Parts: sequence; structure tokens; C-alpha cells
Amino acid sequence: MSKIRHELTVDLGDRSYPIIIGQGMLGSYDLSPYVAGSQVMIVTNETVAPLYLEQAVSCFPGKTVDSVVLPDGERYKDWETLNLIFDALLEKRHTRKTTLVALGGGVVGDMTGFAASCYQRGVPFIQIPTTLLSQVDSSVGGKTGINHPLGKNMIGAFHQPEAVLIDTDSLLTLPSREVSAGLAEVIKYGLIRDTEFLGWLEESVDDLVARKPGALAEAIFRSCLCKAEVVALDEREGGIRAILNLGHTFGHAIETFAGYGNWLHGEAVGAGMVMAADLSVREGMIAAEKLQQVRVLIGRAGLPEAPPIGMGADDFLNLMAVDKKNVDGRLRLVLLKSLGNAIVTDKADPENLDKTLTSFCRLQ
Repeated sequence: MSKIRHELTVDLGDRSYPIIIGQGMLGSYDLSPYVAGSQVMIVTNETVAPLYLEQAVSCFPGKTVDSVVLPDGERYKDWETLNLIFDALLEKRHTRKTTLVALGGGVVGDMTGFAASCYQRGVPFIQIPTTLLSQVDSSVGGKTGINHPLGKNMIGAFHQPEAVLIDTDSLLTLPSREVSAGLAEVIKYGLIRDTEFLGWLEESVDDLVARKPGALAEAIFRSCLCKAEVVALDEREGGIRAILNLGHTFGHAIETFAGYGNWLHGEAVGAGMVMAADLSVREGMIAAEKLQQVRVLIGRAGLPEAPPIGMGADDFLNLMAVDKKNVDGRLRLVLLKSLGNAIVTDKADPENLDKTLTSFCRLQ
């Protein structure tokens, strides 16, 4: 029996879509109203398929449902694996009336959305995220893409889903490390935009680590609400949406340096947010005790607070230089004017940046 806890809408005019959050949704919630044609292609991976594929098929009564199972891992977020989706669509003769369904975490969601944006010049897709990180972040907002050896998410498109279905029960099978990785993005929302939520997180982070259903549902809802508001204001990241990248410029450099998949995205973002807070202190924006507040919360969530061993300041600078958020050769960073108030700037003092990088690389 499904139990809906929250529903909200990402308001994008005629491209608006619902986010449905609850327990027992997989296998019982009817998603067929969001499928215009008769064909559905579920894209999942070898880890998720044995757990949830059969239940996901049941969400599309009356439709012809095919599936393609991808290898699992960030290192497979590439052209070769993307082509497996196109191969399956063509072999099963899916038309431009088909709907793709992403069943899995952020890698599956990003790749499925990108495939949907390209197949026959664009077909609809639905998100069924099964990791905490994908539920609170990557499934909402329409960012899709794949990685390049020189940079993360450098090839992609904006393509909004028709609906997002979040079953909190899917988190019960998630490894603890993946739960912590998802909490990095949850914490991010409190740091960039919502001091009340940040206070709630400081009180509730232990319940979230323990996967208490009520706490998880509340954290997912408030995270999705924050992201939905920001995306509605700035769908294609021309302005305020960039604050959602707090910690990501540092984090993407860590992921690329470590090798995709060796550090989880949320782990890299967790360390990146501590580094961004440190630079915010050096820029005179927040007090040192606020940095400690961020560091403690990141640590309680089970996340790393520093980059990997062997990563130096020059490694950061070289990898950050190719970050897609940069404009006209200027490094754009998200910093904290205060906890709950983030800004995007390309005016950070290079000496302060160098001190932050040197300081964190010395922590190892």
C-alpha cells in the first residue's frame, strides 16, 4: 500500500511537473497518465534492476514496457554506455512517442535524461530516483549529461522530466556510504538558502543517518522544495540557480582527480563545501566559528572534510580551470555571505584561494 507524504510542483509554465514523495510507491503508484504514447523504456543498472525493476514495470499498466540494464558506477557515465540506451530503443523499435524512465541514482538519471533529449530529437522521460542524492538533487531541475575524461558533466542538455516519483522505501537497501553522500546535497540547501532548515538538520542529522522514515521524508521534501523554487526562478542557470553549486567546483575537481567513482559525488561535495566555507572566512564573509559549524555538520553526516591524499593545490587549480561554470576564463565560485545566504562570485582573491587550497592539502 502506497502512502503519499508530500507532493509539490516544479513551476515551469506548460513544462511544469509534479514531485510525488512517499512510502511504497514503487509497484503501486500509476504513472501511466504521464506517458503520452504506448511505449515505455525503463533504464536502470545491474544493482537496482534485481531490487526494483519488476515493481517499476507495474507503475505503467496498459503500456508496452521494455528495459535496458546498464553497468553500475560513475565510471560508466560515458558515450559508450549511453549508446546502450540508443541500441535498446532502436532494437525494440521505439518511436518518437516513447517515454524513457530513469530507475536508479544520479548516473542513471543523468544518462536517461540526456538520451531522452537526443533520441529522435527529443522524447519525454520520467524520473524514479532510488538514492538519496538523486532524490534530493539530480532528479529535479532537468540537468542531464555524461562525463568527459577532462571534466565532469561537460556534455549534456537541459531536459525536464514529466514527473518525479520518490519512494523513500528504496533508501532501505542503500549502503550507508550512499546515504551520507546524499546528505551532502541536503545540507547544501540549508547552507545556501534556508537557515530554519539548517537548524532542523543540526537537530535531525543523526535520525537521517539512521534512516528514520519521517526524518527522511521531511528532508527530501524540503530539499526538493528549495530546488524547485530555485529552478522555477532560473531554469537554465543564468543567475540564481548557480548557488546550487555550493562546494561543486572544488568537488568536481576532487572527483576528476580521484577517478570517477572512487569518491562519491556527495563525498566530494561535502569536502568542497567545507573548503568553500573556509574561503568565505578568508574573504571576510563569515566568521571562523561558522566554518566550524559547517565542518561539524558535515562530519556528523559521515562525510569527508578534506580532499583525498595526494591532491595538491596545483591539481585543484588545473582541474577547476576547466569547470563549465567559469565564464571568460574567470573562476566562478559559490561562497557564503552567511549561513543560509550564498552568492556566486568571480572576484575571490587569488591569494585567499591559494591559502584555502594549501591549507586543506596540508591536512593530509
